[in-house]
Amino acid sequence: MSARLSSGHRRLDEILHGGLPDNAINLLIGAPGSGKTILSQQYVFHNATLERPALYLSTVSEPFDKIIRYGQTLDFFDPHAVGERVLYEDLGGTLQTEGLPGVVRRLDNLLRRHHPGLIVIDSFKALRSFASDEGEFRRFLHDLAGRLTAVAASAFWVGEYDPCQAAEAAEFAVADAIIALSTRRLGTRDFRVLEVLKLRGSGFATGEHSYRVSPAGLDVFPRLADLKDESDYDLESSRVSTGVPALDELLGDGYWPGAATLVVGPSGVGKTLLGLHFVFGGAGQGEPGIVATLQENAIQLGRMARGFGWSLPTEGVHLLARTPVDVYIDEWVYELLDTADRVGARRIVIDSLTDLRVAAGDEQRFREWIYSLSQRCSRAGVSLLMTLEAPGLFQLSNVSEFGMSHLSDNVLLLQYVREQGEFRRALTVLKTRASWHHPAVRGYDIGPDGIVLGEVLEPAAG
Repeated sequence: MSARLSSGHRRLDEILHGGLPDNAINLLIGAPGSGKTILSQQYVFHNATLERPALYLSTVSEPFDKIIRYGQTLDFFDPHAVGERVLYEDLGGTLQTEGLPGVVRRLDNLLRRHHPGLIVIDSFKALRSFASDEGEFRRFLHDLAGRLTAVAASAFWVGEYDPCQAAEAAEFAVADAIIALSTRRLGTRDFRVLEVLKLRGSGFATGEHSYRVSPAGLDVFPRLADLKDESDYDLESSRVSTGVPALDELLGDGYWPGAATLVVGPSGVGKTLLGLHFVFGGAGQGEPGIVATLQENAIQLGRMARGFGWSLPTEGVHLLARTPVDVYIDEWVYELLDTADRVGARRIVIDSLTDLRVAAGDEQRFREWIYSLSQRCSRAGVSLLMTLEAPGLFQLSNVSEFGMSHLSDNVLLLQYVREQGEFRRALTVLKTRASWHHPAVRGYDIGPDGIVLGEVLEPAAG
């Protein structure tokens, strides 16, 4: 099926592998307030033309004047289009006096008069109450589907259905596409998800995709879960400096370009500082970088950078500082990827994975997300450094939680060690993929020049 109906939203069309089937029946389902009416109007205003206008039909559950009033608050609502290429009609009176047969007659009249290219019925589920029995409603569905097919119009049936009704409601069988909007609870907060339940004759991105409702309409963020890509791609052969010369030596002259590096350690040990070395060192070599943080705000991070002779903002270093409160990990990552494309980033620091792991909500979701992000960065030749906070100050029992170490090309451990009655910071290279590395425990100090590696340490027994 090649002809597609675009939503006007690039990422939603990507989920639908190019858009909804054209001249098809589409069922939009979800609880009240989930955004069904807004999404249907996005399609209306994006696709309606003077030659093939859109016909928006309200029934008895969504008052006609309310649809217009709230529609006017949306950015895409064009008042000049109303009455010209976007036509609103109220079927409530016809339903009350003439029932479903009257709706069919009214629709026939509207089709002959306007020749619409898109028809919305909101709420479609409300029509069921006007059928004397299931048989009458099924005959109505058959007649309605036949008329829509004959005029080659795309239809949206909007209703407060639950996905569990798919096995019993005839509308689900008639529809060519079904999109479900719902809300999920994660801890103490809610987030909205969109799921494609059916798309006849086409593939689509499966699973739950988060979205937000704003004056711009539905902003959808596809689930970042890329399939394995076996196609070949080139990687540069020259090494990428960590920004700390002594650490480059431990790694066998730095990181490979496009590598994913995991920096693990307890609070205050210097993980963020190591990330700043990496991104500022790259900027000094003409490689733009991004510091994406959920830990400090721009003022806090700027003050930290100034303490080591750097400044934020500065040429070649871009800051993406967001709060961990109410974060959608896919919304966050698409902002990161869009920023990387815009600035031509070659290095990205994510500080920290701990907050993103909480936002993901489950182990599988988080693992898919990290895998997909690291693969996208690798194929683009973007070097990725991620920090992960460890609970123990002196001993780390596990760096493989959620597969983080397996998905990373390099793993650096920062920790505290006891040496001759005092605590010292220490760094160990636990892993470098496809490369030699020195596994010694090296002490380091944090001073005006940032991290300065020292001698090999011999941790005290116990």
